[in-house]
Amino acid sequence: MSAATSGGNLCVNASVSSEAVMHGEERAVKPHKLMYILAPVAVIAIGIVGFAALHTLRPPPDENEEPPPQVSVFVEPVRHADMHLDVVTHGEVRPHIDVELVAQVGGRVVRVSPEFTEGGRFDADEVLVEIEDTDYRLALEEARAQVADAELALARTLAAADVARRQLAGSTEATPLGLHEPQVKQSRTRLDAARARLEQARLNLRRTRITLPFSGRVQDTDVDVGESLQPGSRLGRAFATDLLEVRLPFTDRQLASLGLPLGYAARDEPGRPVRLKAVVGGREQVWEGELVRLDAVIDPSTRLVHGLVRVRDPHGAGVSDRGMPLPVGLYVEAGIRGRRVADARVIPRDALRAGERVFLVDDEGRLQVRSVEVSHTDRSTAVIGGGLAAGDRVVVSSLRNPVDGMRLNAISRGEVTATAPARVTDPES
Repeated sequence: MSAATSGGNLCVNASVSSEAVMHGEERAVKPHKLMYILAPVAVIAIGIVGFAALHTLRPPPDENEEPPPQVSVFVEPVRHADMHLDVVTHGEVRPHIDVELVAQVGGRVVRVSPEFTEGGRFDADEVLVEIEDTDYRLALEEARAQVADAELALARTLAAADVARRQLAGSTEATPLGLHEPQVKQSRTRLDAARARLEQARLNLRRTRITLPFSGRVQDTDVDVGESLQPGSRLGRAFATDLLEVRLPFTDRQLASLGLPLGYAARDEPGRPVRLKAVVGGREQVWEGELVRLDAVIDPSTRLVHGLVRVRDPHGAGVSDRGMPLPVGLYVEAGIRGRRVADARVIPRDALRAGERVFLVDDEGRLQVRSVEVSHTDRSTAVIGGGLAAGDRVVVSSLRNPVDGMRLNAISRGEVTATAPARVTDPES
């Protein structure tokens, strides 16, 4: 009994001792885990403290007392002047009269004028194409014979009516038929029809000779000698040269510069003078025309108003200053004298920036970006309606990254010397 009890106690003690050992190991492991967690935090804290100490103990930077470099720009003053607001636009020359020649009678072509060729020149009523007229002459003689027969029949009917009227004079039984009144009416109608056929025969005979009622040029041809034509056959195309036209587009601002209303028409007075320019034959040519009308509607697709310019006798007295006729199809530049403005504020076109703004240099040499009201522009100048005053200096050079208030070195364009800074850029150079 005691031995068994003793053995049992040993077992219990052994198990208790093993549990005690395990708990001791766990207590030994926990400090190591805490070290793994605290070590990185300590390193970061030491780094922050060191960075703060270095930042506090660093020497102060050297102060740069030099001012920032100034950008040199060209400037020009706003000037006041009395001027005309000349408008420049472009358009294509087209004929005043442009027709397609069509045969009105059929037949064989027996003659074609030497001028009936591309670019050929013809006068009014000049015969361009002749169609064989034998059949039409015979038809004319037949129509004349029919007229003669109708005239004879009418004379006989009138004579019979006169006899009947005398015989039935005072009779109460006289009827229109007995007095030959319907017969006379019928004879007159037949005579009128015969005369109409005679006139038609004469007209057909004249139509065998193709002419035009104006002087002009042949644009293209589609017929030659020996061809057989049907009524309606195409012969060619021609246009009149006594008057040429140019249709010009105008913006609303250009319309205001002209000072003309929509629907303008020069009826009893000369139109507005127009100078047409183009390079022809390697040289600039200038023709004189006149603006005779403006459309009364605005083009819905382009929002533009179109006007009509006419050039009279462009192949004669209206040739260019160098003796060049004005050709159809030429694309020309049109300069039109607009309304006169007194004491207009004018700046160079180069000074106008995108969005209708200008760059100014004030008395302290600083940049001012200012919005202006533009009344008119052309190639070299811009007329300002509001936003500028006399004495303002506008920048005419290109300027990168402009900032309102930045310092600039303003140089008058006319005072540039060889020692000017290299950063100055002249847009006209």
